[in-house]
Amino acid sequence: MLEKSCEEETDHLAWTKNRLEELGGHASFLNLFFYVNSFLMGVIAGKMGDAWSLGFVEETEIQVANHLETHLHRLSEHDQKSRAIVEKMRDEEMHHEKAAVSAGARELPALIKKLMRCHAAVMTTVAYFI
Repeated sequence: MLEKSCEEETDHLAWTKNRLEELGGHASFLNLFFYVNSFLMGVIAGKMGDAWSLGFVEETEIQVANHLETHLHRLSEHDQKSRAIVEKMRDEEMHHEKAAVSAGARELPALIKKLMRCHAAVMTTVAYFI
């Protein structure tokens, strides 16, 4: 399960990078920080055991799918290529969430979910302005 999800996440990064370049943009200058941050959060979740780690995957994928949904609402109806990429990414994130649940994810406490949402909000806000 995790290997396929990892491959798909790598695809998401490549699709996003390529589309940004096609549109004359670039990835965030903070990507290295985001990668290190994600890795460290994964290490911490992994230390808590499989069920909690899968719970972290489940909640992350829910939040990412919701974030992608907000992008879909903002994207122009005329930009079908970007919409197709974001829709595919959202669908795969939702599949990852279901796979984590099927593999035995333990639901995270509400406080942890809220902290994750706050953390994501800080990351996306900072990335927007840099």
